[in-house]
Amino acid sequence: MTRDIQGIHHTGILTRDLEGLERAYLSFGFTLSPRSRHLLGGRPGRPPVPGCTADRCALFGGSYIELLGIVDESAPDPWHTKAMADEYEGFRLLNLDTDDAADRRLTDAGLRTSGVLELERGVDTEEGPRTVRARAVHIDPRSTPEGHVGIAQHLTRRYVHQPRYLNHPNGARGLGAVLIVAADTEFDGITNRYTRMVEATARYEGPVAVLETAAARLEIVRASHAGDVLPGEPVPASSCLAAMTVLVDDVDDARKVVESGGTVTQPTGGGFFVSARRTYGAGLFFTRG
Repeated sequence: MTRDIQGIHHTGILTRDLEGLERAYLSFGFTLSPRSRHLLGGRPGRPPVPGCTADRCALFGGSYIELLGIVDESAPDPWHTKAMADEYEGFRLLNLDTDDAADRRLTDAGLRTSGVLELERGVDTEEGPRTVRARAVHIDPRSTPEGHVGIAQHLTRRYVHQPRYLNHPNGARGLGAVLIVAADTEFDGITNRYTRMVEATARYEGPVAVLETAAARLEIVRASHAGDVLPGEPVPASSCLAAMTVLVDDVDDARKVVESGGTVTQPTGGGFFVSARRTYGAGLFFTRG
């Protein structure tokens, strides 16, 4: 079924203000790849077409944070991104990493999906212009109240995770975890779904259900206990993608870089935290790793 899901492929923060989102993450000490427009396949077997979105990414060699912007409201929207933004902007996307984006890997787990979709976007490389190609399978968003979730496969990984973009002033090395807030009535269903997807047994750290993969972990907390792990944080929906953990070389150095950009941080047990109010909707935990 899904044994080849190794961790987080990428997270996605969605906005109609891509320039502001870019400025914020540059100020946090992330190196960003150049802006790139998307070519998107709307249905399985259909060729990609120019879409309404573009992105810049904070790349770590394995996982990455996608800064996703709607940049042309008049362009085609085969992945329904505008409707997603109309609902609310912020931390909306979670794709788990696989080497085989086959639809059966999710349908065998009892999930309705989009089928296998194709993505392309042009990038500059040190070898000249190249085309990034990837495959993705999206879970029917009606069954994922926390956000838009799926699995993704690099077909041209070397064109995405180019060495020149992997060194970050804040010392970021990767994504260690994603924290999901689940409405109390949806907690069991959401936890069980991820258990099937990654074939892991949930263990508990206080109120947080933890699912371990080879390269990262998923953390799920009931909305009634969200304040225990995200005190005072905004919650845009009863269930939502709430925060991610960024692994850094040195916590103290990273904190100095983030604060030098004018951002207030909060200490945590193993590092520090930046509120979703300052990050366009994704709480950021920084910890050594």
